[in-house]
Parts: sequence; structure tokens; C-alpha cells
Amino acid sequence: MKTVLYAAPTIEPVSLSELLLHLRHESDDIATALTTTQSIRPGLKDIADNFTTHVGAGVEVLGKVALVNLNAGTVGAGGKVDVKIQESNDNATWADWNSYTQITAANDDAIHEKHYTGGKRYVRVVAKVTVAACPFGVDVITIDESSVEDDLLNELIQLAREHVEDYTRRAILTQTWDLYLDRWPDGREIVLPYGNLQSVTSVKYKDSAGAETTLTATTDYLVETNGADCGQIVLPPNVSWPSGSLYPSNPINIRYVCGWEDVSDVPARIKGAVKRLCADMYANRGEAVIGASVQPDTLAYRLLSPLRLWEGI
Repeated sequence: MKTVLYAAPTIEPVSLSELLLHLRHESDDIATALTTTQSIRPGLKDIADNFTTHVGAGVEVLGKVALVNLNAGTVGAGGKVDVKIQESNDNATWADWNSYTQITAANDDAIHEKHYTGGKRYVRVVAKVTVAACPFGVDVITIDESSVEDDLLNELIQLAREHVEDYTRRAILTQTWDLYLDRWPDGREIVLPYGNLQSVTSVKYKDSAGAETTLTATTDYLVETNGADCGQIVLPPNVSWPSGSLYPSNPINIRYVCGWEDVSDVPARIKGAVKRLCADMYANRGEAVIGASVQPDTLAYRLLSPLRLWEGI
């Protein structure tokens, strides 16, 4: 049995801003750190009793502090504006995150602010206008606590996350793996390593001639996600694993997606350990001194120990 990473996670459990705060690192001046991006441009918006007409542009906010500001003008007679903030990991598939209090004559001519605290890579706004046309616009203000060491710190976050994954035998955030087997198991289940199984993409095998067959989910196999533990592929009643001779090298391939889906789902223990490991690597990033002994951060490992997985090894 062996596993090969097919698609790495696109986000990290700890943002650059969080690590800078943990390190008490100085940030740049506000002119450098602050960026304002229009999601919905300011102007008079026609009546549209839906959230598909007035759709704002996506703005990348990962690793930054993000404020979403709705700048409302004077609404038309009886006018109403409803605005929702949406979030996405890929700037394509969106889900509602939060919404503003409906804008009416009682609270127009004002800026309405929302601090985005989600864990997705992009945010945008969508709006609907009823009764009368109304003027408004929405900006996304991001504060990037950048420094000349950003590349180093981002690398340390990745290294710490990968080390935590090795230690706990877990996939921390969404990633895709290929599991290769030399033969079908003697029992009726296949344990999928790394925990937090989200889905099984495919189960394929090659016969001795190299011909590939893809098994059918629910007919040839069932999937048990098992929460934070290791998921499994199991046989349905009265079904057996395929028979016949298999290809001599990695004949069985199972592709699956695992890991917590959102940063907000990652346990605080893991986030704390990642930050402590980053701080250790940051403080000891020079050459080793002969005769010196750098002690590991034992608290980081005490935090992680209860989360170690022993299945699927």
C-alpha cells in the first residue's frame, strides 16, 4: 500500500496575519498595507427583485483582514436594498456567509461595515433592489500585514502544516490523495488514511493485461466517511471484490478527497501547534551552532498528541 498526493490544499490553517500577530511582528505602514477593491461599483441601481442582477466581483482576502463596506446613498421613495456577502474557495462556486440589515429610508446615507471572519479565499456581494431604484456601492477593504519576510513566513506555515500532518497522520485541509494497493483485501473494507474523508472520486483496477475497470459506487462499494476518523470503502451485502489476476504494479487505485473543508473547522489545538512550530523555525532559522542543542517545542506536541490517527498507517 502506498499513498500519493494528487492535489495539495489551497489554503493553510493559519494565515500570515495570524502568524504575524503570534510573532508580534511589525507590519508595514497603512498606505502599503491597506487596499480598497470595488465589488459593486457605486451608482444608481435599478429595481431587481433577485440576487442575480447586481452581482459584485470576487475579491481575494485569504491571509488578510477584510472589511466589506456597503456605502448607501439616499434610497428612492419606498426603496429597499438587500445585500448579502458570499464566500468561495475558487472564485466560481459561492455560498452565502452573512447579510446586512436591509437598507431603507431609516438607515440610508450611511456606510454599513461587516468584518469578514470566514475562512474562504474570496468574498463578493450580491444585492437586490425593490420598490424603487437606489444608489449604493460596496468596497472590500483588505489589510495585508506584509513585510519583507512574507515569503519566508508563508513557507514556514506550509512546512509547519506538513509536519503536523506527518505527526498526526491527518490531512488538515481539503486535499486529494491516490491510494495504491497491490491486491484486494482479505476482509470487506479498505481503510483510507488521513481522516476526515469527504468523498471518494473513483475506485479503479487493472487486470494482468493492463485493461482498466472503474467500479460503480453504491453497487460495487459503499463509502463510510466516519467523521474525523479514517473513512472506509466497504462491500455491500452479497458483493465480493473483483476476481482475476491483477497488473503487477499498483493495480488498484482509489482516489479520494479528505481533510477539514474550512479553516474554521480545524481544531484550535492544530492551529496553536502550527503557530508554535512556525515560531520555533523562525527563531532558529540560522545555521546550527556547534555544541548547541535546540529543544523542540514540547507544548506543540502535547497539543497534537490527542489528535494522532493510528488507523490507515
